[in-house]
Parts: sequence; C-alpha cells; structure tokens
Amino acid sequence: MTKFDLGIIGGGPAGYTAAFHARTKGMSVVLFEKDKIGGVCLNRGCIPTKAILHSAELYEEMKCAADLGISCEGISVDYEKVVERKDKIVEKLRKSLELSLKNSGVKTINAEAKIIDENTISANGEIFECEKIITATGSTPRGLKNLNFDHEFILSSDDILNLKKLPKSIVIIGSGAIGTEWARIFSAFDVEVSIVEIAEHLLPLADIEVSKRLERIFKAKKVKMYLSNGVEKIEDKKVYLSSGEILEPELVLLAVGRKPAVQSCGLALGDACGKIQLAHFAIKQAAAEISGIEFDENLVPSVVYGCPEIAWAGVREQDLEEGTYKKATLLISALGKSHCDNCSDGFIKILSRDGKIIGAHIVSKEASSLIQQIIIAMQNGIAIEDLKKVCFAHPTYSEGIFECLFK
Repeated sequence: MTKFDLGIIGGGPAGYTAAFHARTKGMSVVLFEKDKIGGVCLNRGCIPTKAILHSAELYEEMKCAADLGISCEGISVDYEKVVERKDKIVEKLRKSLELSLKNSGVKTINAEAKIIDENTISANGEIFECEKIITATGSTPRGLKNLNFDHEFILSSDDILNLKKLPKSIVIIGSGAIGTEWARIFSAFDVEVSIVEIAEHLLPLADIEVSKRLERIFKAKKVKMYLSNGVEKIEDKKVYLSSGEILEPELVLLAVGRKPAVQSCGLALGDACGKIQLAHFAIKQAAAEISGIEFDENLVPSVVYGCPEIAWAGVREQDLEEGTYKKATLLISALGKSHCDNCSDGFIKILSRDGKIIGAHIVSKEASSLIQQIIIAMQNGIAIEDLKKVCFAHPTYSEGIFECLFK
C-alpha cells in the first residue's frame, strides 16, 4: 500500500490543476488517468476543435482574398492534413503537460482507478491510501431518449474529430457551443449544413439579441436552420423532424450536451460535478478547492469560437424586468479596426444597474478577450464612471467597450 496526501482520479483541467496546486503546497499527489492526460478539453474538445476551426477560418478568408488585394487562385482543402495538424498540436500540448506533471513531482498512473472507500483507491492491482480524494472524471457526449450514437452515421463530438474526409452534407442536432462551432467549420469548408434546434432560437443559453445575430450570420452563409424543431426518429439515413420535414444528410452530428461521468465517492470537480461544463470553470474550481482562491460562479464567461466570436457574462436582457436596468449597444461596424480586419459584423451590449455593469454580450472578432475586460470590472464592482477614466487604445475592438460606457 502506497500513501499520498491527495489522490486525483481524472487528468483533465480540474484534475491536473488540483495536482499542480497541491504540489506547490508540498502535498504528495497521485493522479490516475485511464485514457490520455489533458482530458476531454485537450484531447477531444476545446483544443482540437479550435485547431480545425482556424484552418476553416483561413480557408474562408482566402476565398475572398481578391477583395483584400491578394491573388489566390485554385485554393482547395486537404482535410486529412487539417486533421493531421490538429493531431500534432494535441500531441505537443499533451507531452508538455505530462512533462510538467512529472517535473512537479506528481505521481501519474495511467490506469483505471476505483474508489474503495473515502481514503482508498485501487488501480493496476495496487492499493493507494489517500488523505483526500478528488474525482475529476469529466463527461461523455449525451444522447437522446429516442436517439443514440452509432458512431458511423450518427456521430458524437468525439467521433466528428476522427473524420478523415469532409461530408457533402451534415445535420447538426443542437445549437450550443459545440453545434455552433461545427456548423461554422463545415460551412466554411463548403459542406451543406442544417441545424435542428428544439428551442425557439439558436444558442438558447445566450442573450436573445446574440441568438438573433447568429441566425442572421448563418442565414447569410446559407446554413439551414430548423428552429422549434425536434427529431422524431432517424431511419435508413433519413432524419424525420417533428415539423414533418425529412432530411437526408451524409452524416448527423448529435450535439445536445454532455453528461457527467461520476464516481460514487470523493469530491467531484469539473464536468463530473454536474454544474458548468467548461474547462475554465473546472480550473477555477480546482484552484478554489486546493488553494482557497475564491471565484464568482455567476461570472464565468461563455465563449463560442469562430468568426465573429461570441462571448457573454452576467445576466441576459430577457431575464430582466423592464425599467430596472440600463442598456448600451454599439455596432462593431462603428469601429475602424473591424473594417481593417474585414470583420465588421456584430455588436457589444452592456447592461447596467445603479451605475455598475451586470451583464455583457458580445458578437465580435476578439470577443473572447473583450469579455474578460468587462468581467474584471464586474467582479471588482468598478463603477461605470470610474471605467470612463480608463484610456483605451485606438484602433482596437476594446474601444467599443469605452464607447458603450458613454451610452
């Protein structure tokens, strides 16, 4: 029997963050990972998707290169090479993470672990006694009652990363971050894309104006949207919608969220705890648990990648009572930088009450960075009058925040 101060099951963002923080406090740590270090985020989620998305965005921009004064004839996509680049990035980052864990003194066991009791873990035929146990076992793609993955025609977000060639057409069920980002990828690569969403609007968790802007962007890209619509059944490679329509795509991506992979004991962190399923939430949870660095769970940013990016934090306008708040909106097209970058679609919307920001919703290039500036102000209770005193560089997207503050 080997003894450790901390035993962690799962090597994703929550698990490895907890391990690093524990080591800085001088704790002995054993980390169990049955698959690959880095978890879903690094191996089957955030990182590989963004790598493919970058190729898609570049290809899409090159298609209109002539408008920018660049002659670029006969461009084409070698999707196998796109995937190959994605795999190289993931492998490079994973090896770096593995080395960091090793150098920090974390004992890593590449095996399935089972909790015997609140202080005991078994793995690889060995018993590990731990003063404290954390389960950070992540999540798996969620199916539907009448619909599940066959991994050939009906694909999960894991399966879609393993495609070696682009389909001619695809139906994406669900328009959350995963569904929206893959719709953007496939659309950029000239795949015929249809999105089926049971809610009234795309990105149902977003502010209503953000959802409507995304719908406008997708309409311009000829992405077909079937809103307030469900899938009755899928038979013989035909997708039967509740509206009565029948779609016949080459592939289906079922992207209706993920379910926690839980163990019976141990403190659950990250996706496994069943709260907010985002890597940065998992990282902050782990830092809070081990190092006591508190954070506000109501100010966790949501980001959807692609061009333009979408980001939000705080309250949505549709959840506020009329007359209880103020609103300022600035079109991104008002910013000189957006025209220079050939990306002028979108807006910045700031909601305030009693002179302080309570919500922000952004559709813009660099939205993932812009939202962070606003969250810093929100979390620290900085008054709008004080934010007006900050000097914002020009030309930038950030000055859009500055302009909003004066509205």
